[in-house]
Amino acid sequence: MTFYDIKQQYDTFDFENYIAKVSDIMVKDSIRKEILNNMDFLNLLSPKALSYIEEMAQKAHEISVKHFGKGILLYAPLYVSNFCINNCAYCGFSTKNKIKRRVLSFEEIEENCKIVSDYGIRHILLVTGESSVKTPLSYLKKCVEMLKKYFDGVDVEIYPLNESEYRELADAGADGLTIYQETYNEQLYKLLHTKGAKSDYKYRLETCERAGRANYRNLNVGALLGLNDFVSEVFFAGIHAKYLQRNFPSAEIGMSFPRFRPAVGAYKPKIIISDKNLIQAVCAVRLFINRINITVSTRESGELRNNLIPLGITKMSAASSTEVGGYAEKERSIGQFKINDTATVDEVKRMIYQKNYQPLMKDWTIL
Repeated sequence: MTFYDIKQQYDTFDFENYIAKVSDIMVKDSIRKEILNNMDFLNLLSPKALSYIEEMAQKAHEISVKHFGKGILLYAPLYVSNFCINNCAYCGFSTKNKIKRRVLSFEEIEENCKIVSDYGIRHILLVTGESSVKTPLSYLKKCVEMLKKYFDGVDVEIYPLNESEYRELADAGADGLTIYQETYNEQLYKLLHTKGAKSDYKYRLETCERAGRANYRNLNVGALLGLNDFVSEVFFAGIHAKYLQRNFPSAEIGMSFPRFRPAVGAYKPKIIISDKNLIQAVCAVRLFINRINITVSTRESGELRNNLIPLGITKMSAASSTEVGGYAEKERSIGQFKINDTATVDEVKRMIYQKNYQPLMKDWTIL
């Protein structure tokens, strides 16, 4: 049974009716539990649970320190292409947007690698638009091989591949995969993705399973918060992560909570996700899945990232650019979205130290 099959079992579930009936007792009982089931997780995502954020935060902190200590791994994304065949209503790289498109040469990639490496970053996330013509597997393999010369960890955030293609990238040096379902609501998904390979909801949903079978060390999922209602999206992302943890026990499973940020195009998010809801999501996931990596990116402000650290964050980006080759560019170009925290790596490290945590530039070594 794939996660798509599990997801279908909830297609007729009335989230609105359920969360309206969540009581104080239900929330308190779920917080007290050592092992939470899916309905406990849903209780902690309900509006009623907002009154218990302090209790949730305290327990989330205790669980995080127990399982991860006080280390925060830093990474940076490297965008090598913004060519895309998909028409995604909300994305700056969407094929409908009239922006300057480019693919970095290997010389340009190396120039960016040198700059990011000089920042002290040892983990990199390779990011492309979704075009297998402009960035074929052969190009991606060479990218990974080059990045591996400069960084200890190389994760990819690219168009979905089949299992054998993921194995080829792993052989080239790729360690992990990040892929966002964007929205777990299949009907809404089809409305938001009207053109391109990304319009195949099921194939995208099962992407992490193909990478898991290809023995990737890190699998990271999430939903773009703001496209649909907060409760169901975080719920499905959470049970998706738990499914992956159960089926791929040798992999480190992670979740991200990207909130919609301004980008090229006229798309307006359906819902504005508050800071308090984001904090609620982080705490609820930590209580639901004790050992899970939780990432917060430069989509969020430095102040909020600072406050999220004790609640369960284990990984954050620093000195990020969402522009193609943005670290070496002398003229600014259009990024995938606007970042919200422009702090340097050293400034992010100081912020982490001020919270009595340890910034980590490297989290493992192959002997």
